[in-house]
Order: sequence, then structure tokens, then C-alpha cells
Amino acid sequence: MSKPCLLLTNDDGIEAPGLHALIRGLHKKGFPIVVMAPANEQSASGMRLSLRSNLKFEERSDLAESLSSDDTVPLRMFSLDGTPCDCVIVAIDGGLERWVPDMKPAMCISGINQGPNLSVDVMHSGTVSAAREAGLYGMPAIASSLSTYQHSNFEDTANATIQLIEAAVKVLPPIAENMLRPNGSKTSVNTDNLRQRIISEFKNGNLMLNVNAPEVWVNGFQTVSLGVRWYQNAIELANTETTGVAYGFKAAKIIDEDIENTDCNAVNNGAVAITPLTCWPVNHPLGVPEKILVQATKPGQNGLPFWLTE
Repeated sequence: MSKPCLLLTNDDGIEAPGLHALIRGLHKKGFPIVVMAPANEQSASGMRLSLRSNLKFEERSDLAESLSSDDTVPLRMFSLDGTPCDCVIVAIDGGLERWVPDMKPAMCISGINQGPNLSVDVMHSGTVSAAREAGLYGMPAIASSLSTYQHSNFEDTANATIQLIEAAVKVLPPIAENMLRPNGSKTSVNTDNLRQRIISEFKNGNLMLNVNAPEVWVNGFQTVSLGVRWYQNAIELANTETTGVAYGFKAAKIIDEDIENTDCNAVNNGAVAITPLTCWPVNHPLGVPEKILVQATKPGQNGLPFWLTE
């Protein structure tokens, strides 16, 4: 295979059009793909795990056949009756080795999600959590979202995500070297070269990338930090004779603070926002130091992270 294999997942489910758009685009580019995605929608599931042993597993050859653009390029699709993090764990910790032993991924891509994963959203997002889970297991990872519910045309988001993936695979080995973290926390980064230090953190799964495409893409790429987003009036109170008092979530009033060089600001100005995120807490032995994360957020000439473009 001339291009590395990619592991794809999401939180919108294996039938989701965003996932299918990304599969089509990547497969046309010649990337071998193995998919392990939730059988049903799992939005806002965060890092939740299903602590049970009867998760239904199914190969979806019907979907793979309909999405394939080249019979010579492998495409295998599986669904799991669980959360996005369940899917990643099952795939990395034995599932792929059992079902597709010849497909050894270089990277995990989660998405394309329908809806934003900006600012505080990354704390709740199943899309981001799946990518983070892959990172915890030592695999480089990217999360991707179309930051609007106004339309479901994923073409621009897929094109933007694929451009980032193509830049990333150029600095990665063809197979994820740190998968299952054989050396535990002893993985060292022995270099004083800033660019190579950042690439090493990404390669080892300690640093991931979060992508948010705007409703209308008119302003290129911007590599930025997380912004500030406030959700107000999100709680709905109901009082009925049958259920009594009940609370639920409704469409909230969303306020984005207009802060330059942040994801909210970039997306609101029509740019695709790319935000490096640390997979581990900063006070964990594998946490990316703040000074490295700040440097990792510096853009190159085309707006992609500088360490993917030089």
C-alpha cells in the first residue's frame, strides 16, 4: 500500500453522512481505511465507557461497498454497540488485530461531526474524546467537525480535513509506533529541536489536533488556541401530570467572546480552525508542557501548524 492505513471513528454513528463524506474523500486519495464506529448516535458522550461485556459487533460490508472508490484499496467497516471511546479501545486493544491483522493504522481520525466542537465543547464531545482516547493508547489523532447545524454539506470540511491529514502523515511513520504504549510513561523525547519535539509529542499520542470548519469556508486555515464560549438558558423545566417536574436540555443561547487567535473567532470569521490539544492533563507525566503547547499552536505560512509545513 502506497499510503498509510487510517482508523476512522465518530460519535454520530456508522450511518452518519459526515463520516461517509470523509471515507469517500480519503479513499479516493488512496488511503486504506478501517472504521470502528458506534452503531448509533453517541453525541456528547465524552469519555464515557460502557462497562458491560455484551457490546454487539458487526461488520458493515454493505456500507464499505457503497463508499469504496477503488477495489484495490482496502476499506473495512465495523460497528460497535457502544460509545466512541469503546470503539477506539476495541479497535486498538485487539479488535483490529483479530479482524484485519494486515491493516495497521498510522493515525486515528474522529469525525466528521455535525455541529461545533469549539472551546468548552471539547470537554463533552464524543468526537474529541474518541481522538483523545486514541492518543491515550499511543496513536496520533485528529478530531474533525462541521461547526454548524444550518446545512449538512460536508464537502469543504472533508477537503480541509484531508489536507491536514496529508500534511500529518508526512511527519509520521507508516504504522503508529507507540500503539498500546509498550514503554509506558518512559517514552522520551530526546531532542532540543522544537519542531521535532512537537512532532514527537504528536507521534506518541500526547498531542492531538481538533479541527472545526465554518458554515461557509472563505478564509483558509488558522491554527489557534481554544476560545471562550458560554451556553446560557440551556435548561428546560417541564411540569406535567404524568411526569411531574422534569428537567431537560434545549437549544441554548450561545455567546462566543471575540478573542483573536482562538477557535471561536476563527470559525466565526469563516476559517477552518485547527487547535492542538494535550491528550493528558498537564500535571500527568505524559502531559505536554504549556510552553510546548503554545509553540505547537503557532501557524505556518498556509495557516496549518508550522511543524506540519516546514
